[in-house]
Amino acid sequence: MTPAPSVPVSNAAADARRLTSPLVRQAGFLENQSLVNSAPTEQKSGANQLSEASLARLSEFVADRMGLLFPKARWRDLERGIRTAAKEFNFPDPESCARWLLSSPLSRQQIETLAGDLTVGETYFFREKGSFEILGEQILPEIIRTRKEGCRQLRVWSAGCCTGEEPYSIAIFLQRALPDAPQWQIRIVATDINPRFLRHAERGVYSEWSFRDAPPWLKAECFRRAGGRHFEILREIQRQVTFARLNLAEDSYPSLLNETNAVDLIFCRNVLMYFAPERARKVIENFHRCLAEGGWLIVSPAEASLALFPQFRAVHFSGVTYFRKDSRTHAPTPPEIRSRRREEADSVDSEFRIPNSEIGVSLPRLTATELQPFQTRSEGSRFDESTQGASASLPLPQARSTHPSEPTASREFEPKAASLAPSAALAEAKELCGQGQYAEAGAMLRRLLRVNAETPEAAALLAHVLANQGRLAEAQEWIEKAIVADKVNPAFHFLRAGILRESGDLREAVATLKRALYLDPDFVLAHFALGNLARQDGHERQARRCLDTALRLLRVRPADEVLPASDGLTAGRLAEIIEFMLSEIEPEQTRGGLQVDLLMK
Repeated sequence: MTPAPSVPVSNAAADARRLTSPLVRQAGFLENQSLVNSAPTEQKSGANQLSEASLARLSEFVADRMGLLFPKARWRDLERGIRTAAKEFNFPDPESCARWLLSSPLSRQQIETLAGDLTVGETYFFREKGSFEILGEQILPEIIRTRKEGCRQLRVWSAGCCTGEEPYSIAIFLQRALPDAPQWQIRIVATDINPRFLRHAERGVYSEWSFRDAPPWLKAECFRRAGGRHFEILREIQRQVTFARLNLAEDSYPSLLNETNAVDLIFCRNVLMYFAPERARKVIENFHRCLAEGGWLIVSPAEASLALFPQFRAVHFSGVTYFRKDSRTHAPTPPEIRSRRREEADSVDSEFRIPNSEIGVSLPRLTATELQPFQTRSEGSRFDESTQGASASLPLPQARSTHPSEPTASREFEPKAASLAPSAALAEAKELCGQGQYAEAGAMLRRLLRVNAETPEAAALLAHVLANQGRLAEAQEWIEKAIVADKVNPAFHFLRAGILRESGDLREAVATLKRALYLDPDFVLAHFALGNLARQDGHERQARRCLDTALRLLRVRPADEVLPASDGLTAGRLAEIIEFMLSEIEPEQTRGGLQVDLLMK
């Protein structure tokens, strides 16, 4: 399939920017983007041209099903995409394809194939150096300072990652910029709706065109020649990025399952501008829920309309505006109520906390000149040697540092929890969690647990809430309390495995997933999680076995059935995700690392 042609976007303004930060000069620079087809319109004529009526209906269709915006001025771009789709779906002409699209019930896979035909990748390494200057001078120093004494963990999501240049660029930048980089747990998740883009990204092989504005050291230090004029990214960098298929318009996030929870940095540039306004607002609301307190959403300047980001605190840098999650920022709430809630939040309800939880405080921002020199991350498996010992040798990770103004509990929910029956209080806490109101949900659950200590479902939900806030030590303690109260609940063990995985204890996460499957051999998500861990570490044979089992179990379920413990994921959607993953697995390809296959026997 031949995608619509891309148009290089000028970065003359970025080139003209003078970079003065020692950190940025040392670390490198760039940005990336995934563009919906914006090639110059060309007028077509003849029998194969789509009618205006068809284009109008198609415009409404793609806005509704994919959230992509094709106003009349861009109908020729839409027509080019439909022409490509007609070849993909074996239609003789675009009009026949359009009639089929508009009249037939399409599967999600067909919808996403169409999205791939309507999108174009326009990206290269180290694009928009100014974005990385801001990251190095303004954002990373505070993260480094606040986590200096706590859990050195950083979670990044590249949403709309295109062919992978952006997330790999982020990985390279962080590797060079973070002091004591090997001591940090860095997780970079990169998602896109386009399966062709993801296949390209996972291969990690790029032509000279992807390096057209890259720093001179990039190819020599981070790539190896792959024949001709192509270059393959080094394995140790590739392993820092996890690629996954995700539809921002329809899929569920945040979720422990796809690692979109408690994210510190979300890069989503030149994607939101192509969504219809209502869909863009919904995506932005979900991004807000995905971020940890104090986390950042980084968008392109053209997308930084303050009206779209009322949940965030806008932070203005030189020439750009980024958006920070600050729980004091709730635009729909009247100012007097916000003020009262801030005063109430200043008095943290410590009696409901598990003892000995170590929550850090935000310290003054570290300047760029205080950063230590670059240290190279050691090579090896994603499951390094530190994960191979007994879990007892690993200390519980410290909870992530919080923003100084983070309201950890809203007292107005505590009397309400006390007045409700346990089942009603639990149901309301679940609803609050689903809305991203984690502080309020946590307050209600703590009150419920104080009054009704023997409520393991509430303890497990509180663990989930805390994990979504990035407070992993507390989350782990609460899920272990839930398991002590109900040892045979496989969902509790599955949640514990997710928390352990995020904490970096991958060996114990695998063992916990095995316990969940012992309790319920048909637990689809546990099979999927084991397969995903094996795949990420290069154990393709074991990954295929686990994923095949999950797919077999899914095929006997209704496609629209929401899977337990899945954050809203349906059986049909997970089956499509697994089918895509299996299509990418080479059965005999393995790499060194934790012997997941041995652990799973």
